[in-house]
Amino acid sequence: MINLVPVPVQHRKARLVVVGNGMAGIRTVEELLKMAPDLYEITVFGDEPHPNYNRILLTPVLAGEMALEETILNPLGWYAEHGITLHTGSRVTVIDRVKRRVVTEDGRTAPYDRLLLATGAAAAIAPIPGNNLLGVLSYRDMADVESLTRSSELGGEAVVIGGGLLGLEVAHGLRARGMGVTVVHRRAWPLDKQLDARGGALLQAALEARGVRFLLGKESAAVLGDTHVRGLRFTDGGEIPADVLVMTIGIKPRIEIALAAGLQCETGILVNDTLQTYDPRIYAVGECVQHRGQTYGLVAPLFEQAKVAANHLAEYGRMRYQGSVTSTKLKVTGIELFSAGDFMGGDDCEEVTLLDGSQGIYKKVILRENKVVGSLLYGDTSIGPWLFQLMRDGTEVSAFRDNIVFGETHLGDSGHAGENQASRLADGAEVCGCNGVTKGSIVKAIREQGLFTLEEVRKCTKASASCGSCTGLVEQLLASTLGGIYDSTPKKKALCGCTDLSHQEIRDAIIQEKLLSVRQTFVYLDWRHPGGCATCRPAINYYVRTAWPAEGLDDAQSRFINERAHANIQKDGTYSVIPRIYGGVTSPAELKRIAEVAERHNVAMVKFTGGQRLDLLGVKKEDLPQIWAELDMPSGHAYGKALRTVKSCVGTDFCRFGVQDSTRLAIELERGLERMWAPHKVKLAVSGCPRNCSESTIKDFGIIGVDSGWELYVGGNGGMKVRAADLLCKVKTHEEVLVMAKAFLQMYREDAQYLERTAPWVERVGLDHIKAIVVGDQESRQQLAARMDFALSQEKDPWAEAVSGRLNIHAAPLRRVPA
Repeated sequence: MINLVPVPVQHRKARLVVVGNGMAGIRTVEELLKMAPDLYEITVFGDEPHPNYNRILLTPVLAGEMALEETILNPLGWYAEHGITLHTGSRVTVIDRVKRRVVTEDGRTAPYDRLLLATGAAAAIAPIPGNNLLGVLSYRDMADVESLTRSSELGGEAVVIGGGLLGLEVAHGLRARGMGVTVVHRRAWPLDKQLDARGGALLQAALEARGVRFLLGKESAAVLGDTHVRGLRFTDGGEIPADVLVMTIGIKPRIEIALAAGLQCETGILVNDTLQTYDPRIYAVGECVQHRGQTYGLVAPLFEQAKVAANHLAEYGRMRYQGSVTSTKLKVTGIELFSAGDFMGGDDCEEVTLLDGSQGIYKKVILRENKVVGSLLYGDTSIGPWLFQLMRDGTEVSAFRDNIVFGETHLGDSGHAGENQASRLADGAEVCGCNGVTKGSIVKAIREQGLFTLEEVRKCTKASASCGSCTGLVEQLLASTLGGIYDSTPKKKALCGCTDLSHQEIRDAIIQEKLLSVRQTFVYLDWRHPGGCATCRPAINYYVRTAWPAEGLDDAQSRFINERAHANIQKDGTYSVIPRIYGGVTSPAELKRIAEVAERHNVAMVKFTGGQRLDLLGVKKEDLPQIWAELDMPSGHAYGKALRTVKSCVGTDFCRFGVQDSTRLAIELERGLERMWAPHKVKLAVSGCPRNCSESTIKDFGIIGVDSGWELYVGGNGGMKVRAADLLCKVKTHEEVLVMAKAFLQMYREDAQYLERTAPWVERVGLDHIKAIVVGDQESRQQLAARMDFALSQEKDPWAEAVSGRLNIHAAPLRRVPA
């Protein structure tokens, strides 16, 4: 008799191969590791040479508001920690379903028991002649952002084809980097899939105020150029010049390897409610997927798919994906926009709207049978999550229908009162649409995990970790859950991804250590990137020059392109020349000289600006030094973060209502402050009476004449976000006005963060604090004014410097002007 001794069998783990290292594929892996951390041996292939990063944050990277490194979601150490084999820069080209393996472009193979396809989508390219020229770019991944960033450093004109979400975001980013930008869109208003005509008009106006131009109702016919793009032609025969052309007309699911493997595909890879393809061993998630006839390009549906796919890969088999209700948010700093569902409505719908034109706020809720079926919010999106939840739950709203646009609190204040919206949400209400995180999940994590900060909540729940638009709601939940334990003091924000130091810490170091250049600052403060980035270089150059006006090195390469050229680049690649005309007052001789120069150089247009100056438009770059020489007038600094203009009415000289000589005071102020560099552009205005014809109450520093003297106003803004200025004080004489103006503006120069206008600075530091130093403390006021005078004494007019040859801006020779 033979006794058989059983030999123990060593069971190997099942092998999961993930094709795609993007947000959808790795979110599936993350969910799977939560449910079944030891079930699979996981191998991930990614086309790009990076670990998993947040594509949603590419827009602030392009705009110079973040560094690429800050977008990384899962660093390389995360893969190693979880035993995941990662192959970056490795494109899978073949799926062998018979041998159950994948093959890469370079011949590497990997066997699988389960395969997850997360191949994403590629940018759609318009099928027009010239679409393959150099300079024609797309906007989908980190490589695209790097290409666009390099292109923007050369300046010039960018044309963006497509006025959808991606198109507007890339337009904002390129404009922030100093390029002229025109958005070409075939529809009647931008973002037509997410906004109605009224919302589109508000958005267009806001972006135009930031310098983005629009050509609407235009069809592209051909890209112009021989080897490199030089323009775009339309079907109506019109043309527009372009140094860079970006196509953002949509996306195409990447289904090539699935098709080649015999998987059923239409627009995307067909999947069922468990995210399985027609091959039950192969799952698919993300932008490459088509489910019940729908494909999705927003991140929230992709994460919902990831959770369901992970549930089935973990062999739980309990969840079903039944499609997604989506909402949209625009990722442009300072613009709040939210839309969801059927926001256009129809004959069977009711429309509840609120329009607060003075604040740029528009709210629209669409009801069908007293249930929310769509919503559109512009300017104030605080009630977006609540409306979205009402729509998803099918809540009957007749009890509060009349007040629905004011939110749960029914305050009737257009949502401006700062009430805590988050605490009133139901536990099942979705707070973070990108990651599908509910209020209940966040509150539970705060309580059970002992979370005390926004960063801890982000790390634990991923709420607010993607686009960041729900940050305010998450902070409200922290405050309401922790009560008095929560420290609502604003946390330090690093200047950029090159350092962990804040603006103030850097300024302090520059002063205390007497750092006299951008390079010296980088070295002393152990900058992560020796050359810095587009965010930190101009900021630190400004901080050095402000701290050490006589000794600090002004690094021209750290300035924006307009400041380097000392002129504003126009959309056709020419420049505008704006000489300074003090208080808007000129003379026949000066006008004649300007006219002769314009005529001699064939200037395309001579225009009076909104700031009472003459703008000579269409000047070639090589002609700038010669025009400066012939004009023999100081620079108006219309291109810089500097004093732009002092606007004035005619005051007592001619106006029958004038009570003070506004013209003379405007000239004195402009002469006393010209050549002043600042954190941002600065505008002043003087009105000779309370009728305020010069719009003094929406200027950075405004003066209004009254019978007893002058009223001084600060922190006004007439741009995209209108802000009425605050009354600083009243004075009697011109001399007092000038001292107060210098003291206020010097305090702003020394305290504000780079690119911070006076309006948000006044709100941040508080008017009372400013008054205490500028108005209440005479010694401080005199010291600030003296420091301003000293700083201005170190500045030279760039045109005069260039003409004399001491400043070689363009290296163009001067011609002798005929008598």
